[in-house]
Amino acid sequence: MQYKKIAPSLLAADFANLQRDIEMVNASEADWFHIDIMDGVFVPNISFGMPVLQAMARHTQKTLDVHLMIVDPDRYVQTFADLGADVLTVHYEACTHLHRSLQAIKNAGMKAGVALNPHTPAHLLEDVIQDIDLVCLMSVNPGFGGQAFIENTYDKIKKLKTLINDNGAQTLIEIDGGVNDKNAKALVDAGADVLVAGSFVFKSDNPTDTIKNLKKVIA
Repeated sequence: MQYKKIAPSLLAADFANLQRDIEMVNASEADWFHIDIMDGVFVPNISFGMPVLQAMARHTQKTLDVHLMIVDPDRYVQTFADLGADVLTVHYEACTHLHRSLQAIKNAGMKAGVALNPHTPAHLLEDVIQDIDLVCLMSVNPGFGGQAFIENTYDKIKKLKTLINDNGAQTLIEIDGGVNDKNAKALVDAGADVLVAGSFVFKSDNPTDTIKNLKKVIA
């Protein structure tokens, strides 16, 4: 779990050719699949639902990193475990009882992640950081792909890394939004472990080569 990972985001894939794009990621040097579940309430967009994730999971051969951008995510923890999620990330802003949510995710046999919106400071996780397997820092406002990277993310990574180290935690830091070959190395140098890349991968001329090049950049 310690080497740096690339997680292509299927939100940017061709929805009419999802199996093709999934098989491309399977055959690439990517480490994880990143799948955004949006409800149109917590974020102003609707993405994949359970039947689509179930269909995806029949073809994916790598870690399924499922990011819930939904209200009241506790209702669906077991559902996503049953659908094959390996990592389940809930938003700090959507969880009234975050510690309980984290325990529910772990009890369902998944790694527990917490996502922070750009305006949410990392220090708010101090009391639960040892219970978190992954923190997903949103480096764009959640809801849509293709947004510009928020530069304050570098400082936020460093603050989060300090919090993790000070508490002796093993938490991974994931960056979601605006990742490309121009900022990937700086993100890893700041302390990031997992880079989610959507539009940069799937809108490129050769997604397989783009993933390969990203891996070289962060090696």
